Amino acid sequence: MANHKSALKRIRSNEAKRLRNRYQHKTTRNAIKKLRDSEDKKEAEALYPSVVSMIDKLAKKNIIHTNKASNLKSKLAKHVAAL
Repeated sequence: MANHKSALKRIRSNEAKRLRNRYQHKTTRNAIKKLRDSEDKKEAEALYPSVVSMIDKLAKKNIIHTNKASNLKSKLAKHVAAL
């Protein structure tokens, strides 16, 4: 177990951040699935900007890699364009 107050605080803050990151990542993945499953072009075009924003936020916080974010956005854009 940790011996210093700062180490104990770090353990608490790391756990809080881990839970927040997991929630945000899972929410984004669900939004991506919803966008991929949508058959209506209008609905997909309305949903696309919010999903891209979520992906960008994850990449900015290093929850996902920047290149993965770019690949996801590119594939989603192609999907929306193909509808």
